[in-house]
Amino acid sequence: MGRALCLLAAFRPGDAELTLAELARRTKLPKPTAHRLLGELAEWELVERTENGHRLGVRLFELGALAPLQHRLREAAGPFLADLFETTRSTVHLAVLDGSDVVYVHKLGSRHGPTLQSRLGGRMPAYCTGVGKALLAHAPQAVQQEVIGHPLQRRTPRTIVAPGLVLREIRAVQGRGFAAEHEESAKGIACVAAPVLGTDRRAMAAVSVTRWAHQIDVDRLAPAVHAAAVGIAGVLRSG
Repeated sequence: MGRALCLLAAFRPGDAELTLAELARRTKLPKPTAHRLLGELAEWELVERTENGHRLGVRLFELGALAPLQHRLREAAGPFLADLFETTRSTVHLAVLDGSDVVYVHKLGSRHGPTLQSRLGGRMPAYCTGVGKALLAHAPQAVQQEVIGHPLQRRTPRTIVAPGLVLREIRAVQGRGFAAEHEESAKGIACVAAPVLGTDRRAMAAVSVTRWAHQIDVDRLAPAVHAAAVGIAGVLRSG
């Protein structure tokens, strides 16, 4: 089972499909073993065979939708994200923290904004994203240290990679209640994010609004993003 899961985890954001050779290379599995395991995954509809290789199957998305926490989170967040989208006319994200990454669990894309790498179920490093900073600001100190304890990749010239500066940025989020990211994850893109806090002040999720960097108005967007996060938190607590 572990090796089969490695095959599923080998898919990355932007991978529409992968060849057997590429899957074997990424997982370091012998091709015959990878081929056999992919056949078993295909029987369960967790992967699908294509003309040139394999892609993730629809059953994965069905199973993900059944996860109680994620389903409840999306259900609670839906109306607030829709309102935020209508108010800002910008791309809206809902994300959770998984290790050192953020995972996007909901997205409302704007036709007038930039094309983003984010996708449902996709991952991005937490240290260079608005939602990631908002989540890390209210994560246990051990999680914060784990993130900055590894070499941080400079994704753009403005990515903050010095551990001390990343930690200072995270702590600043705690004080002001929202996070801002200016061209740190991708050139030309900026966002404002706020944490969805539980009763223990830990972040259950984070909400963000993303725009072109030259169009972002942090002071105007921050209250709307914060209000959406507070609204989602209120529904989750009452439920």
